[in-house]
Amino acid sequence: MTLLRFERGGQLLAEVEASAGDVLIDVARFHDVPLHWRCGQGTCGTCAVRIRHSGQPRLVQVGRKERNVLLRAGLCDAAAAASEQWPDAPATVRLACHLSVEDTPWCVSLPAD
Repeated sequence: MTLLRFERGGQLLAEVEASAGDVLIDVARFHDVPLHWRCGQGTCGTCAVRIRHSGQPRLVQVGRKERNVLLRAGLCDAAAAASEQWPDAPATVRLACHLSVEDTPWCVSLPAD
């Protein structure tokens, strides 16, 4: 099990455990974390989060669908959307519906209301 801390504006909202491989949005929904989402399928862009963990920085593969949704939502630029590898860093915006929990504890930053 991996510990996930959900925060908004530096305030702790929830601290939960999840299994590696769980989809982050499913974990948030199961534990009633106030993470906004509409579709749950990776097309609306409302479940944007930032992740901090001890394995950063590194490069990660980001799928075309997620990149296009983030570009359309104005959460990444065209150069990032054209690249399959992104920096896994605290400033990088990702979609919770596209993120699988890893073995490393995460701090998940939710956008301000």
